[in-house]
Amino acid sequence: MDKKTITFLMVSNRKGTTHKLVVSAAWLKAGVSLFIVGAVISAACVVDYVGLLSQSIENKRLHAENEQLKQQFQVVEGKLNALESGLERVKGFMTKLRLITAVDTEDRTLKLAIGPLPRTGSHGDAEMWTGTDGGREPASARGAISAPGSGDDVFYQKPPTDELAGELAVEGQRDYASLAIRMDKDIQETTVREAGILELWESLSERQSLLAATPSIKPVQGWFTSKFGYRVSPFTGRPTMHNGLDIAAAPGTPIYATADGVVSFAGYDPGYGKLVSIDHGYGVVTRFGHTSQIFVEVGQKIHRRDLIASVGNTGRSTGPHCHYEVRVNNVPVDPHNYVLDE
Repeated sequence: MDKKTITFLMVSNRKGTTHKLVVSAAWLKAGVSLFIVGAVISAACVVDYVGLLSQSIENKRLHAENEQLKQQFQVVEGKLNALESGLERVKGFMTKLRLITAVDTEDRTLKLAIGPLPRTGSHGDAEMWTGTDGGREPASARGAISAPGSGDDVFYQKPPTDELAGELAVEGQRDYASLAIRMDKDIQETTVREAGILELWESLSERQSLLAATPSIKPVQGWFTSKFGYRVSPFTGRPTMHNGLDIAAAPGTPIYATADGVVSFAGYDPGYGKLVSIDHGYGVVTRFGHTSQIFVEVGQKIHRRDLIASVGNTGRSTGPHCHYEVRVNNVPVDPHNYVLDE
């Protein structure tokens, strides 16, 4: 057995005493080995801790960046929603303009006089179209969604599904892919709408007299209480065709002409009460019933927004309101199609 030892002498320079430490060589080697192993382990722990610390800092940075991207996404989505709402309003406005000015090649009288159109509701019941939904367009008339470009690849990458956490692989509706598709569709639709508006403007420029004689505003400031179409009569309790719009307002509220024309009737009617009828030419006539006062006379030329009467409760009426009708070739049509200033 190796009994080799190593002696360490420790001498103090103050008292002159000497201390001696005798250590076995085997124990010294073992101690040095343990120290080296401990130092390596400590260094590895330090390196690992530094790595974890840097990873934690990076995670915090990525988390903050992710929150910022979420906020920016919400802002972009909000602006996109506003853009889509604006496009829907433009679409409805153009539909009404095309309808009342007959810029299409179809017969104007037939298109305006067909009255309410049935449509199937969510429960399968037939609903009446009053023109307030901004009009429709067939699927074939809508532009196809353009294919995604190479720069949009980042939007179409699906995030990995965390199956261990029980996450289901269901595609969300508010992700970058759907946002990119909506943006592509809106950009293309904006181009189509711009071309349509330019075409419509060129057509309308040639029809100024027709536009001036076409009803296009709300005749009185109030709220709609009864729409065009079949309704339960407040007098008989039976379904009856209502040939116009009822706009409730305070008694004496001004009623204005909705287009240029000539007064064809100004007097009392048993059903309409005090009634004003205006002939706008082109087969279009407007009626304003249940008025309290009439400020025009037969044969008088009228311009759009001229004061013609005031709201009342005369004739067969249940309260102060203006009964507003639009007739094309003596066929009642939905006046909502002619209200562009809503």
